[in-house]
Amino acid sequence: MSLLATSSAAHSTELDNLIDASNAIVNQIDRGITLTGAAMTYASTGTGLSDGTMSGTAHISTEQLEAYNSALMGMSNYLPYGSVKVELENLASTELELMDEAIDTFTEVVVEMVQVVEVAEMAEEASSPSEEAAVQEYVVTNSEVLTIDQEEVDTYNQSLDDIETHANNASAFLAVAGNEEAVAFLDQGVENANTTADQTNIFYNANSQWIAMGYPTTRNLTAVYLNGQNFGIDLYVTEADILSVGSESEYYLTGPTALGYKCLITQEDCE
Repeated sequence: MSLLATSSAAHSTELDNLIDASNAIVNQIDRGITLTGAAMTYASTGTGLSDGTMSGTAHISTEQLEAYNSALMGMSNYLPYGSVKVELENLASTELELMDEAIDTFTEVVVEMVQVVEVAEMAEEASSPSEEAAVQEYVVTNSEVLTIDQEEVDTYNQSLDDIETHANNASAFLAVAGNEEAVAFLDQGVENANTTADQTNIFYNANSQWIAMGYPTTRNLTAVYLNGQNFGIDLYVTEADILSVGSESEYYLTGPTALGYKCLITQEDCE
């Protein structure tokens, strides 16, 4: 994620450097011209002298020279219309952070409800009347701890919705940011609208299956489809694909349903 943490204002740095460096030299030149005019006036009339050190105050220093020439070279990287790629990566970074927050919330509420895994395992493993009686006794004795309330369920449901939303947003932004043709297409849209990338509104629309970009200067939208219609970007996978990838993830394999309650809590009966 650190690779994505690029400021959306970074594109103006080169121009700011050039402004500062060139103005520093212009100020010295202006002072030099002023001193020269004064010298011509006083020398021609014999009406004034300096202390002999004034010219030094108008000198251009080595540091000022190097800063200016460096700023000139830096302009080769200047992006007057900004960078859609940077904006997409910034949006993805934000969505990943929001997804992590939602995952933290989801994990916390699952931990609060994890006893349901123990209850399910005990009930399923009971194979005789005496074992069933033991399950009954355990449930009745610990009913207060084992009960799940509506607030926990609401938190669980909402956090899952948030995880899916932010994951989809991040994946969409990163996919488009990684496609050179799509980025060039969107960059051209910014140029045509005579605005900058950081002033646009870029968003993912699940219903339209696209990343769209709106402009402050027009009502138009420029869109990149995510379903294979253009630029070869086809992101939508099947439910089976999602469940397969998820079941192989470290998050799932270290969770209570994969490990089992005893293994997770007491490190017993672990495969």
